[in-house]
Amino acid sequence: MLQERIEGKWLACFRRVFVLNGIGRATRVAIVSETQSRPVLVQLSDLACHDLGADYCMITMPTPRQTAPVPVKSTGTSLAIQGNRAAIEAMKQCEIIVDCTVEGMIHAAEWPEIEAAGARILVVCNEHPEILERCEPKAELGPRVALGIQMLREAREMRVTSAAGTDLVIDLTDAPCGGTPGFGTTPGAVAHWPGGLCLAFPGTNTVNGRIVMDVGDMNLTFKSYLTSRIDFTVENDFVKEIKGDGLDAELFREYMDAWEDPLAYGFSHVGWGMNPGARWISGALYDKRDMQAVEFRAWAGNFLWSTGANQYAGRFTEGHFDLPMRKCTITLDGLVVVKEGRLQGDLAS
Repeated sequence: MLQERIEGKWLACFRRVFVLNGIGRATRVAIVSETQSRPVLVQLSDLACHDLGADYCMITMPTPRQTAPVPVKSTGTSLAIQGNRAAIEAMKQCEIIVDCTVEGMIHAAEWPEIEAAGARILVVCNEHPEILERCEPKAELGPRVALGIQMLREAREMRVTSAAGTDLVIDLTDAPCGGTPGFGTTPGAVAHWPGGLCLAFPGTNTVNGRIVMDVGDMNLTFKSYLTSRIDFTVENDFVKEIKGDGLDAELFREYMDAWEDPLAYGFSHVGWGMNPGARWISGALYDKRDMQAVEFRAWAGNFLWSTGANQYAGRFTEGHFDLPMRKCTITLDGLVVVKEGRLQGDLAS
């Protein structure tokens, strides 16, 4: 079990990442957390802001009671702010929000208002500091992530295939595209650490085909590797059939059914990872309590798809899966950007 204490190397890491996110002397910062946040992350954020001379405050909200029928994990939709006007107004006065809430505020109901006031956000994901240290954002990743996002924006179609049987086609026409290398300095910028993602949010009736998740692919909601195949049929953005005789398919079906919400079966986003510090194998080396599993969304060359809320398609639901896959080939209008799990061309490190 990893220990959670202040280490000099982790404080130095936080300082470097905060500087990369434009935090320095007199920068107006709010460190936002909740009562169930990982204390060491809040403490490291506090000390880093102090050392950098930021003009910062700390907002801690009570973690709200649970209302979902099953555990909710890694949604990017923190409910901790609970519409509290004092907290919202305080954040609107800041240049950057250092987000240490458990789930993160990227998709929280309060974020659009705070963002519209000019604030940007750095989500410090609920990982042990050792994981954050290994996945530290680096400046040189910025141009490659920007290139990947540009390629997504200019493409009309993404196709994903694999030897296991995946053959998925996504119409990218007018799809909002984004991502993050783990830092941003402009008003409204959204960053999370670990970062390194290129993503598209498909519109309505744009995703069709078959996804076959193989042994070793990952279910991040469960923080687990698959030990058996799951075969999905996708029609007009929705998972219509989940086939598989193993425990993985059974757990997937059970979790989906528990929501009693058809929108939980819809697609949220698709894309690939870019972070060379993130490693597929590292999930075998940590207890589940030590990781939020965000690292595995970002390992270089994965194909990442997600079910659940997609505000650009008008779908909102708490049911959510993040599902990174290995050994897939991704093409944009026929151009190979990921080949059998390896980034290609200028996207490669």
